[in-house]
Amino acid sequence: MNESLVLTEIDPAGFALVTLNRPDALNALSRALMGELAQTIDRLEADPAVRVLILTGAGKAFCAGLDLKELGSGRASVGGLDGAVTANDPVTSLQRFSGPVIGAINGAAVTGGFELALACDVLLASPQARFADTHARVGIAPGWGLSQKLSRAIGIYRAREVSLTGNWVSAEQAAAWGFVNRVVPAEGLLDAARALARDMLSCVPEMLVRYKAIIGDGFALPFGEGMALEKARSTEFNATVGAAAVEARREAVRARNRGV
Repeated sequence: MNESLVLTEIDPAGFALVTLNRPDALNALSRALMGELAQTIDRLEADPAVRVLILTGAGKAFCAGLDLKELGSGRASVGGLDGAVTANDPVTSLQRFSGPVIGAINGAAVTGGFELALACDVLLASPQARFADTHARVGIAPGWGLSQKLSRAIGIYRAREVSLTGNWVSAEQAAAWGFVNRVVPAEGLLDAARALARDMLSCVPEMLVRYKAIIGDGFALPFGEGMALEKARSTEFNATVGAAAVEARREAVRARNRGV
């Protein structure tokens, strides 16, 4: 029996570790892998026991992007592999996941793999991680947000250099430019991701979802409209919050800070 293309471990704390499992192919995105990944994420979104995801790759790569061998053989169409919003679109599934998604980038993240990384909410990287956008070299247009997300993350001038050359960006450079949160030793990458997930899970469950949503929704708007959106949602939500609940949570925050 063939091993699953996507491995899933659910931690009782409330997070799931999702691993792309085509290490011999550098976790290249075949149609089968994309379908299984999208379905896995959608299943975890429907599971109330899972509120945070960690996404990583098996072996030495995070994800080498589109399976160009499959694409070149004619067994898959470009539209079916990159940019099409379908039921088997993992980036759309990641966007639908209501809780935080932590990318544990263990190795190369190339083109579609780069886009998969940018679909996460927080990126931790090992020193072996590196990023490249080879859309212009391969001759396939991006459809999962790379042309728009990268420029917003690192500035349009740096994004042009990355995307119009296809050159590698190291983990350290990615952190310096701000689209990787931090670089951690390879042997501690998943432990760091798990610790971050537990920190996130210490927040009020409803706020974890609401705060992620307002950050993302507001970032997509001009600043003034984002401020107005925050005000409207704050007014609506805070009207439902009772004083006793705030006091209990305040004490929990004070107790946590005393342990630092």
